[in-house]
Amino acid sequence: MNDYDRLAESYSESNETAIFNAYYERPAMLALAGDVAGRKILDAGCGAGPLLAELRARGADVSGFDLSRGMLDLARRRVPDADLRVADLAAPLPYADAAFDDVVVSLVLHYLEDWGPSLAELRRVLRPGGRLLISVDHPFAMHMIHRAEGRRTNYFETYNYTETWDHTGEPVQMSFWNRPLHAMTNAFTAAGFTVAGIAEPFPVPEAQAKFPEHYAALTTSPSFLFFVLTA
Repeated sequence: MNDYDRLAESYSESNETAIFNAYYERPAMLALAGDVAGRKILDAGCGAGPLLAELRARGADVSGFDLSRGMLDLARRRVPDADLRVADLAAPLPYADAAFDDVVVSLVLHYLEDWGPSLAELRRVLRPGGRLLISVDHPFAMHMIHRAEGRRTNYFETYNYTETWDHTGEPVQMSFWNRPLHAMTNAFTAAGFTVAGIAEPFPVPEAQAKFPEHYAALTTSPSFLFFVLTA
């Protein structure tokens, strides 16, 4: 389940140009980050490193970790001199207290059933006043997709669901957790964060000509939900 080592090459390749990543989630995360020059930033669940590389190009001092060694091998090719480590967001992190100005968590938390320990660790490694920037699958969008598929789901519950991905020609089962908005914000405040902003952005305008159908869908119904938290 969730075998990103097997998916690494093919998933990374699609991530470079797909509307959901290249024209929607990544630009939105960079816009929320703003001016990052000189800031120490941790990319939690960095994957193959596309966001890490963008932050680095904008002047940030970047570090990153991922559970997948295959993904980290790709990230090291992209940003060879960054501090990149194998680590699990659901376990204690190998960083000192207050080590970072910002942490970005890009489409990662929805893999976890329990956010509490992970958010506590992210709070620990952030300096006081530091920012935690998060993107996740939009909970109501996922609920409506599941209802349309005939799944009996309750938006107000935290529930597990699986998808079959076929990036390599060999199906891989992926497991996710959907939770309502109030469960997310309650977890943030319980971990000591203040919610400074919630965003439901559109794809960048360049996506309209390249992906007209997806662009129309993403400008009338959300796919991802973004948070800016302060420690």
